[in-house]
Amino acid sequence: MALNTSKVPYFSQWETPDMTLPVYAEGSSALRRDPLWRHSGAETIEEYARWAVNVCGMACLKMILATRGEVHPTLCLARACSAYGGYVVNEIDASIKGLIYAPFVTFVKDRFGLVAETVTKVDTASIPALLSKREFFIASVNSDIRWPDRTPPSKGGHLVLVTAATEDQICFHNPSGHDAASQVDVTLPLDVFDRFFANRGIAVGF
Repeated sequence: MALNTSKVPYFSQWETPDMTLPVYAEGSSALRRDPLWRHSGAETIEEYARWAVNVCGMACLKMILATRGEVHPTLCLARACSAYGGYVVNEIDASIKGLIYAPFVTFVKDRFGLVAETVTKVDTASIPALLSKREFFIASVNSDIRWPDRTPPSKGGHLVLVTAATEDQICFHNPSGHDAASQVDVTLPLDVFDRFFANRGIAVGF
């Protein structure tokens, strides 16, 4: 059964979507060259470079909210989520921990009236049933899912927005895809997705 492409707007976690390969090669310092960084809501290019590598979850939320006509700067969402504990910022070593699921769930319920729940021990085959109850599933996958022919070193660590699934295929937007084919309405067989999927995520609905 073929999947229909979604009508969910796409947003990268970088303001310039083709920054993925430079970031992959050089790390977050590559983002200091992003000419569109101000659109993120960051106050400085340093703040943008520090945060953008951590906001795949906020990019997923941005896409969900854009489906109903709201567009929020990604770092504005991240700051608001941090106030709920969704990110923990260490000012000593400049590290950022997150996305932390439980505070995120509270955040999106309080601020946007979304229905959300953390889901763990999710078999890939059960994702279609999950999407029959909620419009979206923010899934934890390895970021190498942008190259689906690869075998990832581990599962999880990155978030993608699953918008549709059948018993055979799954469709998602990837905030860190490196080209159009790996960003928007990426469609993979369930067994391929399973190689990257950490069997956890957040189910979200309106």
